[in-house]
Amino acid sequence: MSKKLLAVAIVCFMVGTGCTSPGARLVPHQNLQAPNAWPKLLAVYMPWFGNRVHMDVGYVSYDPNVLRHQIEQARHMGISGFVVDWYGESQPFSDHNFALMQEAADQSHFQVALLYNESADEDAQSTDDAMSAMDKAYSAYIGPQAPHRNAYLTYNGHPVIFIFPKHGHIDWDRIVQHCQSWESSPYFFYKDEPQQKYLADFAGLYAWVQPGAKGWTPDGSNWGEQYLGDFYKNMRNKHPDKIAVGAAWPGFDDSGAKWGLNRHMQARCGQTFEDTLHLYNRYFDAAHPLPFVMIETWNDYEEGTAIERLNFAKCGQNVPSAAGAE
Repeated sequence: MSKKLLAVAIVCFMVGTGCTSPGARLVPHQNLQAPNAWPKLLAVYMPWFGNRVHMDVGYVSYDPNVLRHQIEQARHMGISGFVVDWYGESQPFSDHNFALMQEAADQSHFQVALLYNESADEDAQSTDDAMSAMDKAYSAYIGPQAPHRNAYLTYNGHPVIFIFPKHGHIDWDRIVQHCQSWESSPYFFYKDEPQQKYLADFAGLYAWVQPGAKGWTPDGSNWGEQYLGDFYKNMRNKHPDKIAVGAAWPGFDDSGAKWGLNRHMQARCGQTFEDTLHLYNRYFDAAHPLPFVMIETWNDYEEGTAIERLNFAKCGQNVPSAAGAE
C-alpha cells in the first residue's frame, strides 16, 4: 500500500470507544482518490439495517441514495469495494439489498463481492444450501445473465467469494466441482484456514478481527497483534501458494449486540486501526505483494467495528473525520 493511501486511511479512520465526541462531522475531502497501487482496500458491509431485527442506525439498507452516498464516501477514503454479508435466499431482505448495492456500484464504477455465511445446519443440508446459494449468486450477480456483473470483484479474471464459516459441515469438494460449469470458476476465500481435506478447494485465506491465542482481555488491551502477525507468517511460510487477504480493524465491542458476549478490544484512539493497517508491511513487500487488505467493518455498529461515521478524536489533538450516511 502506498504511503499516500496509508496516510489518507489513518486520518480518516481515527476513531475509538471512549475517544470520540458525538456531533462534529466533516465531509471527506473531494481530492482523496485511491491510487492505483496494491494492496487494494476492501471493507466488509452489513446490508441488514431497516429490517427491525438489527439496531436503528439512522438509515435503511435498501435506500439507493444511501448506497450511492456510502460508495462515494468509501471511494474518497481509498476503499475499492464492499464485501457484503450474505446468506443466499434464506435471508431475502439482505439478498435484495445486495442487488441494490451492486446496481449502485455498477453505476458508480465501484466493486462488490459476496461474503457468504455458511448455513447453521449441522448436517448435509448445509452443502445443499451452499450449492443453492452459489447458483443464485451466479445467475443474479456474477454470470453472463447478471445485469450488473461488471461491478463484481474479480482477481485474475475469477469472481471472488468470501466464506464465513459456521459449523464446518459443507462439503467444499462438491461445491467447487459444481461451480466448474461457470463461465469463469470462482475463487473461494476462507476465514483463517478450513479443514485440511478442503484446503485445496480455496484459492485464498483471509484474516478476521480477533485477539488470537491470548484471548479477549477484560480491559480490551489485546488488539490482535499476535493473531494478525501469525496469520501473515502462516500465509508466507505455510501457504505460499494461496492468496492472502489481510485485515484491519478499529476495535471491537459487542455490548450493543443481542448476541454479545461482552468482548472488547480497545480502539486506543485510532492506534488499533493504524497498527492493524500497517502490520502486513512486516511480512509482504513489492517482491511478495499482498493483493487485498479488508477493513472489518464498514458499518457493523452492533459489534463496534464500524468505520463509516467518524468524529473528532479527543486524544490530545483534533483529527478530521468523514461523515456518515444521512
